[in-house]
Formats: sequence, C-alpha cells, structure tokens
Amino acid sequence: MASSADPTMLHYESLADHGLTRHRLRALLGAGEYERIAPGLFLRAGEADDTTAAWMAIAVKRPQATLCLLSALALHELTDEIPTRSHIAIPRGMQPIEAPTAPIAWHRFDAATFDIGRGKHELPGGLSIGLYSPERTIIDLFRLRHDWGGDLAIDALKRWLRTRGNGPASLLKMAASFPKAQPAIRNALEILL
Repeated sequence: MASSADPTMLHYESLADHGLTRHRLRALLGAGEYERIAPGLFLRAGEADDTTAAWMAIAVKRPQATLCLLSALALHELTDEIPTRSHIAIPRGMQPIEAPTAPIAWHRFDAATFDIGRGKHELPGGLSIGLYSPERTIIDLFRLRHDWGGDLAIDALKRWLRTRGNGPASLLKMAASFPKAQPAIRNALEILL
C-alpha cells in the first residue's frame, strides 16, 4: 500500500531518492497503487484521468511537446468537436514517446517556427505542457487544411473573431511567418469581415 509520503509521480531513476526499491515499485504497481504512464514513469493511481496522465508523461519526457490542432481548438473553446485523441506537436527530428494511457496523434512541425504562438497549459503536480495560442492554432488549421478540411479552419476563425479583443491584425501578423497559410487566411478574413 502506498503511503502519503510516496510521491505523486515516480521516475524509475529516482526510486532510491524516495526510499523505494524495484521490488517495492513492482508491489505498488501490482496492488494498483501506481500506474505506468510512460517508460520509466509512474503516477499514483487516481491522480489524473487518462488524458491528463498522458499529457503529464509527455511534459516530463518531451518538454517541447505542444498541444495543437483539434486539442488546442477544444481547450480554447473554438470548436464543438471533442477530440478522440490528443494532438501533440514536436519539432521535426524529435522522436515521440509511448504514452499508453491515452491515444496520441503526433505531428512534426518545422523547428524554425515551432515556438511561434507557444504558451503553456498547466497540469497537476506543478507540471505544464506546451499549448499553441488560438491564433497559431487557426494558422495551423489553414496551413494543414488539405488534411483537416477548410470548414474546421473557417469555423474556428469565425468563433475567434466573435471573441472580444480579437482582431485580424494580430492574426495576420503571426501568419506572416507562415507563407503557405497567409493568403488563405487573408481571403477568409476578407469574406468574413
């Protein structure tokens, strides 16, 4: 049985720091006190839902990972669609990790523009995972509209424009870094405004 002194999250490499052995960890896992959320990473059972547990694992193992596309749209309340998997971007060249607690769709974005519009989404345990801003998410949807369809991008843009304080200037300024998306965004704005 796990004690209140046992940490919420355990790293395989730091078991000794917590006074635990591999045998004790196996016993805790067998008793359902902890669950494996990534290779070498364990979370106390019941601390987070499966999706949040996966995001926590990714935040620890891949600090550059960033919630994007439909996952970011849902968090920013720019869609009614409920993602069936977490959409997470990593820079090209970085390898995804195994996160067995929830389905993940990995996307590889250009390292040169990866940090544009990147913020943070707070998670339990003092962790955070990257989250693209609403503007960056809309740009990515226009940029990848051949995969996602133009309707999702247009609907998100309409919802974003209805939010007080949002205007085309900030979106177009960010879109200047994405030449494949900028003309489509400019055309959509001309039609909608």
